Amino acid sequence: YTKILLSSLLISLRCCSPEVFVLVYKSSLGIEMKNMGSPVKVGKMDATSFSSIASEFGVRGYPTIKLLKGDLAYNYRGPRTKDDIIEFANRVAGPLIRPLPSQHMFEHVQKRHRVLFVYVGGESPLKEKYIEVASELIVYTYFFSASEDVLPEYVTLPELPAVVVFKDGTYFVYDAKSISILWHYLVVFFIFFFPHSSILLLILGKLVAIAVIDDKNSSVEHTRLKSIIQEVARDYRDHFHRDFQFGHMDGNDYINSLLMDDLTIPTVVVLNTSNQQYFLPDRHIENTEDMVQFINNILDGTAEAQGGDGLLQRIKRIIYDAKSTVVSVFKSSPLLGCFLFGLPLGVISIMCYGICTADTDGGVDEHEAAKKENGDRELTDEGSEEEQDEEKNGKYTELSDGELKQKDIMEKKKD
Repeated sequence: YTKILLSSLLISLRCCSPEVFVLVYKSSLGIEMKNMGSPVKVGKMDATSFSSIASEFGVRGYPTIKLLKGDLAYNYRGPRTKDDIIEFANRVAGPLIRPLPSQHMFEHVQKRHRVLFVYVGGESPLKEKYIEVASELIVYTYFFSASEDVLPEYVTLPELPAVVVFKDGTYFVYDAKSISILWHYLVVFFIFFFPHSSILLLILGKLVAIAVIDDKNSSVEHTRLKSIIQEVARDYRDHFHRDFQFGHMDGNDYINSLLMDDLTIPTVVVLNTSNQQYFLPDRHIENTEDMVQFINNILDGTAEAQGGDGLLQRIKRIIYDAKSTVVSVFKSSPLLGCFLFGLPLGVISIMCYGICTADTDGGVDEHEAAKKENGDRELTDEGSEEEQDEEKNGKYTELSDGELKQKDIMEKKKD
C-alpha cells in the first residue's frame, strides 16, 4: 500500500458497475498508457470489499476515479471516455508548471488550448501564488511558464513578473497586485468547460450571468441563447467586466438545486454569489440588446431580486434539502427508502397508539371504580337507615310492653 502511494496511480473505485466498464479500464486504458510510456499505473479496487480505504479517500459515489500523486488524491470529474481519462492522468501526473522553451512550442500549445495561462519571470511571491493556484486546479487545465522572448511580439508586459492569460484571440496581464482577479478568469473557464463544478461559488463579489441550455439540443433557441451570452461577454467587456462574469451551463439540475426552483430551459439566470440572490428576466431574451437591457436593469436596481440568505430562505433550504434527499433515496432504491422511512414511522405509530389506548382504558377503569364506590356508599347509607328504623321500632315495642306492665300494676293497686 505504501509503495503504491509513492508512485502515481490511477484507481477506478467501483461498486456493482457494468462489466464493460471494468473491462475498458482493465484491458484498454492500462495497456494503452503502458504503451505510451506513461508513469501512471492503472488499477481498480472494489470499494465494498475495502471500505476503510474508500472512506480514507472520501469516496461517496460509484464509480469514482482518483489519481494518487504523493500524499495528494485528485478526483476526476470529466467525461468517462478513454481519451479524456488518459489526458487527465498525464496532466496531473506531470509537473504543475510546464515550461515553454521556444516560440514554436508556445504556438503549438496555444493551438491546443482555448485558454492559456503563462507565468513570465523569475522567483517571486507572484510565482508562489501561481503555483498554489495550479496545485488546486491542475485537474481542470494546464499551467505554463515562459520567458519574455518566447511570447508573441504583440504581447507587451508593463513589468515583470506577470501572469499572462491568452483567450479569444487576445491576452490579459496580471501582476502581483491584480493576481486575485485571475481567479475570476479561471472560474469563467470552468463555467464553460465544467459547468457543474462547485468552483462556481468562488466568484464572490461578482454577478454571474448564465445561459442554462441543453448542449445536446441543436434547436435555434438553445444555440441562440448561448451565442448571445458569448457576444455580450466579448463585445461589452469594458462595460460589464467589473461587475459580471458570463458563461453557459448544460442542463438545469445544478442550477435548480441552487435556486430551489425548477427552471425551464433554455433560459438566462443571473446569480449574486455574495448574498445568494438571483435574477430572472421578465421577458424572453431574443437578442443581444435584450440581454444588455436585462443587465442594466440589474445594475440600476429595477430588476426584482429573488432568493437571498435570510432566515426564511435558510428554513426553505433545509426543507428543500430534506425533500431532495428523500426523493433521491426513493428514486434510486424504493425498497430501501420504504425500509428507512417506513420502519421508524411504524414504530412511532405503534407507540402513539399504545399511549392513546393506555390512557383511554385507564380513564374508563377509574370511572367504573368511582361509580362502584359511590354505589357501595349508597348501599351502606340505605342499610344504615333500615337499621335505624328497626332500632326505633324495637325501642317502641320495648316501651309499649313496659307501659302495659305498669298499667297492670296500677290497676291491681286500685283494686
